[in-house]
This record gives sequence, structure tokens and C-alpha cells, in this order.
Amino acid sequence: MSHAELRFEAPIGVDVKGEIWPCVEIPGSADSFGTRKAVRVDVEVDDIRLENVGAMVTGTGGHMVSLNAKVRRQLGKDIGDVVRVAVTRR
Repeated sequence: MSHAELRFEAPIGVDVKGEIWPCVEIPGSADSFGTRKAVRVDVEVDDIRLENVGAMVTGTGGHMVSLNAKVRRQLGKDIGDVVRVAVTRR
């Protein structure tokens, strides 16, 4: 299995059963990770590095990473704002 880095831009906010969660969806993640189950990843969002975090399943076959209030404050961004993301599976 390859642990290649995925790079993309995405808005903060994922629709989960009609609620918008403060997460970033990882495009093509099921194919890249080789699974539709939760995985551990290292993530860089703009200039903030998050190590060994869980990439949760979205319910539609992909994965998402949660950005808590502290991280969003550090970024100066909130739901709807676009961030640059780099993800590597651990």
C-alpha cells in the first residue's frame, strides 16, 4: 500500500445527515487509502500540522478530518472557508 501524500483545496464543512460538521472531506480517499473504514493520518491544513488524527468515514464512502474550534481559530477560518490540505496515511 502506498502512503502517498494527497494535496487538495476544500471548504471547511461536511454535510452529515443534514448537519454541517466542521470537517474537511478528503477527495478520492477510499481509493487512495484502500479502505472505507476510519484510518490514522497526518494532516497539514494551511500552515497547521496535525499528527496522528483520525480520518472518519463520511457515510458516503469517503473520509473527513475534523477541524476543532482551536484549530479553526489558529487558521483564522470557519465553516465555508477554503483551506489547503495535505494528507498522508500513517
